[in-house]
Amino acid sequence: MSENSPQQLVWMITGCSTGFGRRFVPAILRKGDKVIATARKLSTIENLANEVSEQGLDASNLKTLELDLEWNTAKLAGVVNEALKVWGRIDVLVNNGGVGMKSLIEEADAQKFARQFQINMFGHVDVINSVLPSMRARRSGTILVFGSRSSWRPELPVRNLKLDDTCYWVLLTSYSSGNCEGLYASSKAAFTAYAETLATEIALFSIRVLIVQPSSFRTENMLTYPYHDDKRIPEYDFLREKALAGAGSLHGNQPGDPVKAVELVVDVVRGEGKAKGKKFPRYLPLGSNAGQAIKEKTEIMKSVLEEWGDIIGSELDYETIGGTKMEYS
Repeated sequence: MSENSPQQLVWMITGCSTGFGRRFVPAILRKGDKVIATARKLSTIENLANEVSEQGLDASNLKTLELDLEWNTAKLAGVVNEALKVWGRIDVLVNNGGVGMKSLIEEADAQKFARQFQINMFGHVDVINSVLPSMRARRSGTILVFGSRSSWRPELPVRNLKLDDTCYWVLLTSYSSGNCEGLYASSKAAFTAYAETLATEIALFSIRVLIVQPSSFRTENMLTYPYHDDKRIPEYDFLREKALAGAGSLHGNQPGDPVKAVELVVDVVRGEGKAKGKKFPRYLPLGSNAGQAIKEKTEIMKSVLEEWGDIIGSELDYETIGGTKMEYS
């Protein structure tokens, strides 16, 4: 939390019916901050006030609103305007809401991709754009964008085996980013790239962006989204069945504790607790296997650069009339 921020922050969170979103609410209230919790259906969060009261927290610092990320731009802007009227400002916007639609890439049409991106990214873009004018006016604010470890390692962990005259793809391991979640991984990668650019543009107004990238955490619905039934390609049956079985076995056994994760994120935003004395980061990978995926992807990219070197670099540049290479800036 910057020196110019009020001690009591006002947070707005999407996707509070389950998962990280629901766990954010008590973690924030424990700090004495205020929370505007939203969910696609208001009925799923109508008992939040009772829940926090039972934990000894002040439910008067909690407001619940209905917000469906599939609503159009105008309707989402209306919810944000209503939220701004509750306590006069939004200091921290947590773009957490989302789903993990299951599908192999070839079995998903553009409409399925569009819906996945609408919920995980496009709806949040409208929410962010509606919040930013008030943050710009105050020259203060923090935007949290929930990406995913899956954007670093979305590939299915398979290898090719030759048995007789038949090729088999065999799953080596099971982890959440490889369980038919190419649509999800794509949306999270795009949302991350969007947030990186957004951060450079709004830094001028002293607005911060934190890109949170969780790995496998034990939340309720991430691995339970049903696989669609309208297109099944027989050649993928083995791969699909193995991937879905992996998701089923992982559900409820994910290594990450979501309560610990949200408590850390709150500390990072406020500059307290485990984040005290540390520089506010642009990226916040969460969970041990998030770090592993980032290191693996980084090593892959480094090996490509080392092997190909100038062939894919300076040898492809234009030359000036004098033969001097133009420098990248």
